[in-house]
Formats: sequence, C-alpha cells, structure tokens
Amino acid sequence: MTAVVQVTDPIYPLAEGPLWDAAHGRVIWVDIMKGLVLEGMLEGDRLTVVAEHRFDGYVGAVACAENGSLLVAETRGLTLLAPDGTRTAGPELICQDLIPPERPSRFNDGVCDAAGRFLVGTLSLTTLSLTTQSLQARPTAVPREERLWQVGPEGATIIDDDLGLSNGLAFSPDGSLFYSVDSIPGTVWVRDYDQTTGHTGERRVFLPAGDGTPDGLAVDAAGRLWIAIWDRAEIRCHSPAGDLLETIDVPAPHPTSVAFVGPDLDQLLITTEQHAADAHDDAVIGRELSGSLFLCRPGVVGLAPHLWSGHPSPPPTTPGEQS
Repeated sequence: MTAVVQVTDPIYPLAEGPLWDAAHGRVIWVDIMKGLVLEGMLEGDRLTVVAEHRFDGYVGAVACAENGSLLVAETRGLTLLAPDGTRTAGPELICQDLIPPERPSRFNDGVCDAAGRFLVGTLSLTTLSLTTQSLQARPTAVPREERLWQVGPEGATIIDDDLGLSNGLAFSPDGSLFYSVDSIPGTVWVRDYDQTTGHTGERRVFLPAGDGTPDGLAVDAAGRLWIAIWDRAEIRCHSPAGDLLETIDVPAPHPTSVAFVGPDLDQLLITTEQHAADAHDDAVIGRELSGSLFLCRPGVVGLAPHLWSGHPSPPPTTPGEQS
C-alpha cells in the first residue's frame, strides 16, 4: 500500500491545479474559492508556502510561462503574473474575455501543450450550487454547454462546447493523445492531438462513467493515468489501455487533483477540498483533514509540465473551424 503523508494544514476550501515549476524548484497550486495562486517549497514531509497572490473572484488554474511569469485562469479571463508582481490582462493578453459576463460559468482546470498553447475548460456556477454528494447524481439536471478552449498564438478555439463540467486535462508522454475529464456524467475522454498544429481529433471514451466522479488527473512517463476520484477518497491509476492498476487511499474525503512534483518528478502531490456538505456529518471519514495537501511516492516518474509561450490575437473560433 502506498503511504500518503499530509504536507500542509487543512486550510484550503478548494485546493486545485497543482504543478511543478522546475525552473524555480517550487510547487504551484491554487485555492479556487479564495482566489489564490500559491507557491511552495518541498521540505521533507512539509510543503511550505513561500508566496501567495490574491485575485478578485475565482482562480481555476495556473501554468508556468516561458518568460518566468505565471498564466492565471481567473473567473472569466486570463492574466499573466510577472515575477515582479506586474499583471497583464484583457486585450493586451488575449483577444477578449472568453466567458461573457452574462454566462454563469468560470474557468476550471487547464494545461499547456508542447507548443505552448493553453487548454482550459469551464464549469457552471449553477452546477456547483446544485452539487451535494456526487456530481453524477444529477446528470439530467445540468445543461451540457460548458466549453473546452485552446488558447495560443493562432487565437482561441473552442474544442468542446457540450460539457457538463470540464475538469482534468493531460497529454500522453509523446503528446499524441489528449485526455480530458467531464465530471458530469463522469467520463474520461481521449482524442488524437497534433502538437505542431494544435489540431484535435474526434473525442472517444477512454473511461466510461462508473463508480466515482473523476476530477483532476496526471500522466506518468509510462503513459499511465493517475485520476483523483472526488467522491471516493481515492487516486486511481489506469494503464494506457484503461485497465485499473492501482488505487491509493486519500485520508481526506474529496481529492481534487494530482501532479508529479519534486526534482525527479517521483512524488505525487494530491490536493483536496473542504466540502460544505461534510461540515456537520460525523460519518464522513477524514473530514478534519479536508483542505490539506498530501504527498506520496507511487514508485513511478511523472512528466514535466509544458510552458505557456504566446499571446493570441485573432478572434475565437468554434468546433469544426480548426484547420
């Protein structure tokens, strides 16, 4: 059994989006509800916060940029956070706000491809207000109109526009496959991906909806998927063929995402959520640890995250308009 160690205090309402910044030897993650981007250093069995950056509203994801900045997915748009704290947003960074003010959505998980494009999905704020125990419990009550965007020098393109809740995103080791999670109804998709052009193939089911709600995920150097199961207190490892290989028990009930971190990318960092429905339920095991980050060594090596490289300028395009 893989040992899981608590490395932070349980202080984050919704920790998400972990990644390893090799250039600075640090861990980056977000607290969505507090609008925080956090930087931390691994010191033995502790992850020590060395800097935090507060934003108005939600922060869904973050990516490291080639110039040392951080690309931050805020509620409706993207912001570039420079090492000196300078922030660039709006038309200077991106063609327009990708989520119009009247749409009750926000950005969620994001990832960069090898060419430096940023892929980022959305979720409905209405969906979050409906959620109690399992996101899969209301599959018919949630409109399937959330989007998955690809943002790069070519512009902003909608890859999917029929999602219930866009979540974890990751690439295979050679970059030819792109995995994406729709937590409603609980499907993990896969599609072919051209890292040079950014062209995406037709999506197909990698893992169908089953027992538990998939959230964030990471891929290791052998192509295995490590998936946070939000309502089962588990991290599940699947082979490139989809077979379940291993299950890691998480001490807190709601793991949200995972990332391989450390100089050798051999440690798996797990983020968790403080779920409101657990607050007064003594039957929920591990609720006192909710909002902590955890670390384990599953005996594999992960993949280094790609970096954001460019600023888009053309207007967005819709599915089917990619060349």
